[in-house]
Amino acid sequence: MSTSAAAVSTPAAAEHRARPALLLGALGVVFGDIGTSPIYAFRESLRAAGGAAAQAIVLGILSLVFWAVVLVVALKYVLFVMRADNQGEGGTMALISLALPAAGRLRNVLLTIGLGGASLFFGDAMITPAISVLSAIEGVQIATPALKPYVVPVAAGVLIAVFAIQSRGSGRVGRLFGPVMAAWFMMLGLAGIVHLAGNPEILVALNPRYALAYVAHADGWVAFTVLGSVFLALTGGEALYADMGHFGRRAIRVDWFSLVMPALVLNYFGQGALVLSDPVFQTGARCRRNAAGS
Repeated sequence: MSTSAAAVSTPAAAEHRARPALLLGALGVVFGDIGTSPIYAFRESLRAAGGAAAQAIVLGILSLVFWAVVLVVALKYVLFVMRADNQGEGGTMALISLALPAAGRLRNVLLTIGLGGASLFFGDAMITPAISVLSAIEGVQIATPALKPYVVPVAAGVLIAVFAIQSRGSGRVGRLFGPVMAAWFMMLGLAGIVHLAGNPEILVALNPRYALAYVAHADGWVAFTVLGSVFLALTGGEALYADMGHFGRRAIRVDWFSLVMPALVLNYFGQGALVLSDPVFQTGARCRRNAAGS
């Protein structure tokens, strides 16, 4: 088979019909990483900003998170990059295999970039499950501080169990985790709506001017570290493209725009509304500022 023929998309692989079972399976496999980002992304972004809960800071960080999700995940991956499948397959290597035949003299440069991207993906695939699971398990110590010594062992046990069943294949993993992730995203959205109802003014952060204003006025190093923390909200976004061969682009796109993205956005804005309206956060922020100034 010629190179050009090999690069032609196979509609049967890339354009699976978005059946309910396929949509549920994609939820269980594709969106696990990015679905757990609300546990830690906004919190770490506030910490990177110095832990302050001032309105301008919260609105700026929320605006950064929202537009990062829109531009990088929704626009770049879901609408643009997912069009570049190689016989229905996605991922860094599938993309570089499409680019190399047309690279000409830049072939070696593109190959190096592709291998570098694959290496970064492997690194992300190693660290992301650990961060996601550990952040989720850490929640138990808030309810019961006595369980703090068991957080790491329990997280390790969950990771071992998850990786043990991966050999069963994407289909079985999707059937097992699909309903769990569907419930998870619905709870994320519901939790966000509850807090948004008490402070709907937080929605002004949808305006990108708040993001630009924060980056322009914050200290250079602080703004840089905050941007690094904001990108935690995108962790797992590359899986939408990499897992396209398992479920097809249609199912992933339908899941993203109909459930996943709305739930994530609602939850992030709900967290912002909670921070601005809860006296506990405001008191904590004042204490940190006073301690820093003493």
